Amino acid sequence: MTKGPGGSGINSSSTRLMWKIGIATCCRILLNTARRFVYPFAPVLSRGLGVPLTAITSIIAINQLTGVLGPVFGPLGDRWGYRIMLISGMGMLAGGMLAAGFFPFYGVIVIALFLAGLGKNIFDPAIQGYVGRQVPYRKRGFAIGIMEVSWAGSTLIGIPLAGVLIGYFGWRAPFLVLGGLALIGMIAIGVMIPSRRLPAENSQPPVSLLGAWTMLCRKRTSAGILFFSFLVSAANDIFFVVYGVWLEHSFGLSIVVLGSTAILIGLAELLGEGLTATMADRFGLKQTAVVALVLSMASYAVLPFLGQTIGTALIAIFIVFVFVELSIVTTLSLSTEILPHARATMMSGYIGTAGLGRVCGALMGGVVWIQGGIAGIALVSVLMSILAFIALLWALRNWNPLQ
Repeated sequence: MTKGPGGSGINSSSTRLMWKIGIATCCRILLNTARRFVYPFAPVLSRGLGVPLTAITSIIAINQLTGVLGPVFGPLGDRWGYRIMLISGMGMLAGGMLAAGFFPFYGVIVIALFLAGLGKNIFDPAIQGYVGRQVPYRKRGFAIGIMEVSWAGSTLIGIPLAGVLIGYFGWRAPFLVLGGLALIGMIAIGVMIPSRRLPAENSQPPVSLLGAWTMLCRKRTSAGILFFSFLVSAANDIFFVVYGVWLEHSFGLSIVVLGSTAILIGLAELLGEGLTATMADRFGLKQTAVVALVLSMASYAVLPFLGQTIGTALIAIFIVFVFVELSIVTTLSLSTEILPHARATMMSGYIGTAGLGRVCGALMGGVVWIQGGIAGIALVSVLMSILAFIALLWALRNWNPLQ
C-alpha cells in the first residue's frame, strides 16, 4: 500500500494510485461538464422543455447554491471515510442525469442539476482528501494538478461533445450519456478505492460538524487559506463576468466570436493546471503559490494598457487566467496538508469560500464596470488580489507541512 506523506511505495502501488487519480479525473470531468454545459445550451433547453429562458437561468442559480451546502459534507467524509462520499457524489450525478434524460420535465431537470451540483461538492473534497492522504506532500502538486485538468477538460472536451450530442440526438442526449458514464464511474470508484478505512494519521479523532468549522476559523493557517480562497475567487470573477462586455464594447465582436473565447480561457486554465503538475513540486508549493499570485496581480494591472487591440486584449485575458489558475491549484494542493486529520473538512471549506467569493465577485463586477470600465475592474481585482496575498502570507507564516 502506498504510504502517507513523506513515505514511498512500491511500483505496483504507485501504478494503482495513478489509475485511481486517472479515474477520479474522468469522474470530475463528468461532474464539471454536468454543471457547466447548461450555460451555453440554455436556449436549446428552454425550447426543448417549452419554458422561458429565465426558467433555465433560474436552474443555474439554484445549481450555484449547492456550493453553500457542500461544506456540510466535508466533515462527514472525515468521519465516515472518503469512499462512501465519492460513491455518493457519483451516484447523485448518475441518478440525476438519467432521471432528466428519461423524464424530460422541468421539475425533474431542476432536481437533476441540483443533484449534479451537490454531487460535485461532495465528491471534490473527498477525492482531494483521499489524494492528500495517499500521495506524499513532495508530489502533491503533481497529483492535484492532474486532477484539476478536469476543469479545463469540461470546457475543451465535455461541453463541445455535449453540443455534438444535442446536434445529432437532441437535447436529452447529454443527460443520458453523462448519467451512463457517471454510473460506470461510480462502479469504478467502488472497485478501485478500498472499502476499509485508512489507518489514523494521528491521534486526533474526527470532530463534529460544528467543531470542524470552529477549528477551521480558529486555526490561523486554515483561516488564512479560507480568506485567500474567497478573495482570489472574487477578484477573478469581477473580471470574468465582464470580459465579454469589454471585448464587445471595445472591438464590436460578434456573439460567435465571443463564445470562442471560452476555448482560449479553457486553454489558459489547462496551462495553469499543467504548470502546477509539472513545476510546483520542484520549486515548492508555497513559493509557487506566492509567485503565481504576484504575477496574477500584475496581469490584472496591465489589462487597461493591453486592451488597445484585440490581439493584445486576448493575450491579456489568457495571461490572467494562466496565473490565477496556477495560484489557485497550487494553493489547493498545499491545502490538503493544512489539517492532516481533517482533510475533507479543509477542502470543503476551501471550495465553499471560493464559491462564495465567485458569487460576490459576480455581483460586484457589473457595478464596477458601469462605474469605472476596464480600468476600474483592473483596480478592484488588483486590490482584492493584494488582500489575498496578505491572507496567504499570514496563513503560511512559520507553517511547515513536514512537521
